[in-house]
Amino acid sequence: MNLEKVISGFFIILALTMNFGFFYGDPTVLEQHNRYELFVAIIVNLIATIYKLGDKTHLGAVLLATSLVADIQLIAAASVWALGEYVTGLNTEAVTAIVSLSGGALLANIVSVILFTGDVLKSKR
Repeated sequence: MNLEKVISGFFIILALTMNFGFFYGDPTVLEQHNRYELFVAIIVNLIATIYKLGDKTHLGAVLLATSLVADIQLIAAASVWALGEYVTGLNTEAVTAIVSLSGGALLANIVSVILFTGDVLKSKR
């Protein structure tokens, strides 16, 4: 068993589940989306990105790209939240943008998990 693949897979799947946990709920109701869950989703996604940096294969490059997309969208969601909280005020449009950005990150994480699972299934023992 390759411990690095286990840890990498753990963080890839954890990033997906944390992102889904934040995304799930009514996109117009901020109370259904926890700011701390968004923060943890960002941290876990960044850790997953760091683990993907060492892979020099073509699949590794695609996995890194999906992870970078998720990172950018989650950081953008947190930025919109902070801007709305401290500058412009949180309205329905801002809340919808936050949830929408996290939905894009969720889609990138789903692609990442599918690619990772496909790589695991095709690898030889």
